[in-house]
Amino acid sequence: MNQNIYHNKTLQWLFYAAAFAVLGAVPLISDDAFLLNQLAIYGVYGMLAVSISLCWGSGGILNMGQGIAFGLGAYCMAMTMQMQTQAEGTIPPFMLNNGLDSLPQLWQPFQNTATGITLALVVPTAFYLIFGGIMFTARVSGPFFAIMTLATLSAFATIFVDLQPYTNGVNGISPPGSLNLGNLEIDPYSSGAYWSVFAMLVACTVAAKLINQSRFGLVVRALKDDPERVRFLGYNVAVYETLVYTLSGLIAAIAGCCFAVLTQYVSPAQFEVGFSISIVIWTALGGRNSLIWAMFGAFAVQGAQSYVGDQFLSTWILILGFSFILVVRFLPGGFAGLMETILGLLPNAKAKTATTNLEFRDAKEVAK
Repeated sequence: MNQNIYHNKTLQWLFYAAAFAVLGAVPLISDDAFLLNQLAIYGVYGMLAVSISLCWGSGGILNMGQGIAFGLGAYCMAMTMQMQTQAEGTIPPFMLNNGLDSLPQLWQPFQNTATGITLALVVPTAFYLIFGGIMFTARVSGPFFAIMTLATLSAFATIFVDLQPYTNGVNGISPPGSLNLGNLEIDPYSSGAYWSVFAMLVACTVAAKLINQSRFGLVVRALKDDPERVRFLGYNVAVYETLVYTLSGLIAAIAGCCFAVLTQYVSPAQFEVGFSISIVIWTALGGRNSLIWAMFGAFAVQGAQSYVGDQFLSTWILILGFSFILVVRFLPGGFAGLMETILGLLPNAKAKTATTNLEFRDAKEVAK
């Protein structure tokens, strides 16, 4: 049994509860509308980091194109919000400027809010399910899979720019109004919007952790270290890889929906390669093997970029890249690994409950 209290399940849940209690109390401490909106957007980035931690940290699947699910979810939500502001029989102004005189079939479903929100979650998730199924069935993995996700991401960016009459090209879509759910209007600068995103962040993080602690998560972690041995034990590795990849896409799609609601804007920038690589860097800095520390990594990098990055301008990306190199070289487990090392040095750090460090050495349990 691992003696490090870092792996104590009870203490882990207590740490999660304490961290989320602090985050949830922010609107009670400050009513600064700009600050609440900014922190809510950090929460969106936290969800993205959690999605990469689930996919990469648990499943060993390095997804460099997480912007695909994020962008698709954000676009679908922005299209829904745009259609909420359109009078019956009218079309968005940018379509008129691009020579369209009627609403395209592609936009028809988004006239209904419930259908639009459903599509915002289903479209990216279905794409991940199909794309992952094709790739993992063909046993495409490791750097080859990362390259495929990058190529696909670039293709999406090109498509959304080229389809200017339908997506407004590089200008993107800017819904003039907030999202309305029935009679409830979600003001992106309100405490209600903050708590809505906070609830999504808590739900996604807790769900991902429960998945990690389940028997499904045990198999996923086992195949990260040696998929061939897991395959010999009788498990369909492609199915497990596809499912965990799809779940990470669903979390990213939820993050994309929240992003569109908070910013009332979406553009092909969400499909840029640099943005998706940044998500991986946030996760690596925080610790890809820990969901909550990956989330903290996103908070730390985005917070630093907001308050320090302006002083460095374009040099900021060099600082971020150099930090990533340092972490990979000297702190491969990120901040989470550092915390694990520090707690392991405590003299009476004995765990009284089962550990969560279920690496492949626990493969015998998988076989039961």
